[in-house]
Amino acid sequence: MLPIITEEISSEIFGEVFQDVQSWRKSMVQYLKEENPEINAAILEVAKYDENIDLKAVALGAYLSYRLIEIATENDNLSVEE
Repeated sequence: MLPIITEEISSEIFGEVFQDVQSWRKSMVQYLKEENPEINAAILEVAKYDENIDLKAVALGAYLSYRLIEIATENDNLSVEE
């Protein structure tokens, strides 16, 4: 089961992302190359699948979703440990 992404988590991540979208996306590429290369490869493969879609926009959405789920999971794990 996926963790619940709260409004607080969304606000935190959106604030981080929208300070500098291009820089954040590039940092997520590097982060996922190390943290989860299979996910990164899948995101890039899907993003280039259709010539009519914006590669960067697809990747940004996927990285954003990954980060939201990652933070929500960490928060859930902290709640269980307490």
